[in-house]
Amino acid sequence: MKKRILIVGGVAGGASAAARLRRLDAGAEIVMLERGPFVSFANCGLPYHVSDVIADEASLTVASPQLFRERHGIEVRTGHEVVSIDAGAKTVRVRVLASGEEVEERYDALVLSPGASPVRPPLPGIDLPGILTLRNIPDVRKIREWIRERGVKRAIVAGAGFIGLEMVENLHAMGIEVTVLEMLPQVMPPLDAEMAWWVAEHLRAKGVTLALGDGVAEFEATESGGLAVRTAGGVRHEGDMVILSIGVRPETGLAKAAGLELGPRGGIRVDDRMRTSDASIWAVGDAVEVVDRVSGQPALIPLAGPANRQARIAAASICGHEARFSGVQGTAICGVLGLTVAATGASEKALERAGEKDYEKVYLHPANHATYYPGASSMHLKVVYRKTDGRLLGAQAVGGEGVDKRMDVLAVFLQMGATVHDLAEAELCYAPQYGSAKDPVNIAGMAAVNALEGLSPLTHWNSVRDGALLVDVREVDEFEEGHAEGAMNLPLSGLRDRWRELPAGRELHVYCGVGLRAHNAVRFLRQQGYAAWNLSGGWKSYAAAKATGKG
Repeated sequence: MKKRILIVGGVAGGASAAARLRRLDAGAEIVMLERGPFVSFANCGLPYHVSDVIADEASLTVASPQLFRERHGIEVRTGHEVVSIDAGAKTVRVRVLASGEEVEERYDALVLSPGASPVRPPLPGIDLPGILTLRNIPDVRKIREWIRERGVKRAIVAGAGFIGLEMVENLHAMGIEVTVLEMLPQVMPPLDAEMAWWVAEHLRAKGVTLALGDGVAEFEATESGGLAVRTAGGVRHEGDMVILSIGVRPETGLAKAAGLELGPRGGIRVDDRMRTSDASIWAVGDAVEVVDRVSGQPALIPLAGPANRQARIAAASICGHEARFSGVQGTAICGVLGLTVAATGASEKALERAGEKDYEKVYLHPANHATYYPGASSMHLKVVYRKTDGRLLGAQAVGGEGVDKRMDVLAVFLQMGATVHDLAEAELCYAPQYGSAKDPVNIAGMAAVNALEGLSPLTHWNSVRDGALLVDVREVDEFEEGHAEGAMNLPLSGLRDRWRELPAGRELHVYCGVGLRAHNAVRFLRQQGYAAWNLSGGWKSYAAAKATGKG
């Protein structure tokens, strides 16, 4: 008898598993069961269809049931909801949504890819019309229809994470006035606060209203036919629609009812071959817990990239091939009204939550390519590394062109267990329109290596020690435009003639615009016997650090 493989869920994880299973086993019977009307669609493209950046809905569908059948010999049944699993009998109970009929299907191997669903907390008024979420193509249709029929002029987006801000970008592009509500005191919760500050400032500059540090408490209809959101702090915001984007929850009901083990984060527990606690059941995607590469702890990472890689591993495992999933690091990127926001690995706040002390960070604000070539723009980059051995732990970047390139490079380095020494030595592409001879990745590594070797030790705006003297080595006109309170101005251009003006025996925290002049000053002063430290990121990091208490 042919091996019979059932796949529950037909989006990123399920569809990828099905396709690879067929490539590895031409004779197996493969059946994909999807409760929705679509399979293999591009979740990440959904916000961009709202505004017609992606105009054709059909382009969001990567593969149709017909394509799976004709090209791969895989049977796809949409509108089929798996309601229970009998692991002992190796069967699932399936409800045909069109008729309500329930049928039983047997399996030799079962792959669960149920995904995660948007959180809808039981708040007063949560079920009012016009309070919408975004998970699939029918959701997009509802949002587009509501905007068209109601002539939406004002929208409220609850939640300032990746999906929330992508919705902000697309609503803003449609000329809709947007207010963002976020329970946390920052946008982009995965980022550290001082890096998210740049994103918030950009949003405000574009006319987006931000209400941070005040979560949603209730919803109500207005007399004009709109909606009002009242926050926990008692503030009332009105709009014509609400997009709920306050997080997702792994869909684990099926797995839990079948007796499969769940992990400490609430996801399905799997091993490195994506096998669950039942030897005949595998699970992939947003519903599973996997290992974080940096911390070694269980993690829930609802991203399409990991889901696809997990699907490949599960398919290989089912077919008897040796393949193991090596973990996740949360590499992600988002466009926000012309700004690019990206991250990989551990944030500083995640390390702090874990009680980690063995780390240091470096801030820089390099240009995306050679400044003498037209169109150069700066980015804000933070790299976190281990002090004892320099191992790369995480990175975050905010800026325009070139952010994606640098974050991809840093993500690969992190995945390979590289150190900041490797960053400093990386041989990357250089032509003036693409980069500089010292790429931002190199500069980050060089600054970190200089700190590790004691050549130019780093300090930060939130770590200025009592009794230390702030020394601003920018030129006088720069100093007069703005400087840190209590700072002494001693320009680098005159330092070699005036260094004796500095008090002996006092710790010096030196800063410039972005860090390079300060590095040169620190090197000179340390050779004159001063205890000098480079304030990482310089004056450009000052506003973000002071506004958030970080840096």
